[in-house]
Amino acid sequence: MPDAKSPDFHDLLLGQIPALRAYARALTHHREDADDLVQQTLLKAITNIDKFRPDTNLRAWLFTIMRNSFLTNIRKHNREKPGDEDCVSLEVKTQPYHDAYITGQRLQVAMSKLPPQYQELLMLILVIGESYETAAQVCNCAVGTVKSRLNRARKMLIADLEVNDIHDLLHLS
Repeated sequence: MPDAKSPDFHDLLLGQIPALRAYARALTHHREDADDLVQQTLLKAITNIDKFRPDTNLRAWLFTIMRNSFLTNIRKHNREKPGDEDCVSLEVKTQPYHDAYITGQRLQVAMSKLPPQYQELLMLILVIGESYETAAQVCNCAVGTVKSRLNRARKMLIADLEVNDIHDLLHLS
């Protein structure tokens, strides 16, 4: 069993940070919140290292901790509601000009319209590059469910963005 103070375990954790940041950014949509979520996940992982089974996937374990923490944070946020949610200072005043930025924004908007389980699978599989099996572990569902949700999510994106193929998403502008 890995020891939380061992250099090997810390190296394993450090190696997971880029994937954790990408997943956190996909969940939160804000860089600062994503960094906080990664920090919270790592702290919980180190605190609960005795619950990690060495014969399991470390990344899936960390993603599960992150997902559960994120959902807990949402529940807390929904109970607390500080301030006015439709503050005018949060509105964008300048439109983007760079094609890649515009494409990214269109894709983000289209993805935000998808049901959360579809968004999560798109991020895990297409953006982060996780396998279907790992995504199934993280989302606590069958591999077949992952594949069908991913297929439906792709079709919904293609329809919303009015493209013919998933590869056309790279050429939006």
